[in-house]
Formats: sequence, structure tokens, C-alpha cells
Amino acid sequence: MNKIKIFTDGGARGNPGPSGIGVVIESTGTKKTYREFIGYATNNEAEYKALLFALQKVKLLYGKTKTKSLSLECFLDSELVVKQMNHKYKLNDENIQKFFLQIWNLSIDFGEVKYTHILREKNSEADRLANLALDEATRAQSRMF
Repeated sequence: MNKIKIFTDGGARGNPGPSGIGVVIESTGTKKTYREFIGYATNNEAEYKALLFALQKVKLLYGKTKTKSLSLECFLDSELVVKQMNHKYKLNDENIQKFFLQIWNLSIDFGEVKYTHILREKNSEADRLANLALDEATRAQSRMF
């Protein structure tokens, strides 16, 4: 089974506020990075959107027919998201429930998906990418005015 490591981070400046996501996908000998400004969201919504983006990207990169042979290990610095994805915390927020269901439905396409909490220091590249997406969007917006 092909093992893929995913590092994700989402953040909002203000809560809610302008938000960005950062994603690092590592497979045997390859590493792909992504960042995206996602508009106005809470920190938790941004964290979920980062994970959703990563799973969708893996599915696109490897094709639906090969995803069942993939083992994904997702590393997040959001303890809340990890505990919710591992069924240790309840999902009370309706927006979060929608993201959870989208991620859960996507995860069925893969052989195995694990969600692991890591310290922010161990997730620095995804964090840097999320902040870079926010910085770029802020600069672009300030040039418009």
C-alpha cells in the first residue's frame, strides 16, 4: 500500500476573519505544497477546509481508481479537528458537521486514513503556507484600493 503523509493548517485573522489554508503532501520521493485564500471563515472552518482540500487534491493526483491502494496519514495541529475526526469529540456546529461529512465521504475512497495531532512546531510548513496565502490576498486587496 502506498503511504502518503499530509500536513494541513488553516487560519483566520480574526475569528472569524480573512482565512487561508496550507497543505503539504508527501509521497515516496515527492513533496507538493499548496496554499489558498479561502475568504471569510473561523479558525475551525479553515482547519477543516485545509483537510478537505488535501484529500480532494490527493484524489485528483492519484486518480479515483488508485485511491483504494493509498494509506493516508493526516497531521494537523488542530486538536479539535483530530479528535472530532477520530470520534472523540462531538460535532455541535452545523458548518463543521458539513465539513466532517464531506471529509468522511472522501475518506471512504482511500484504503486507510489516520488523523494525528502534532504540535504547531512540527507543522511549520503548512502554517507558513496558510499565512503566505493570507499575506498575498491582503496585499492584493490593498493594491485594489
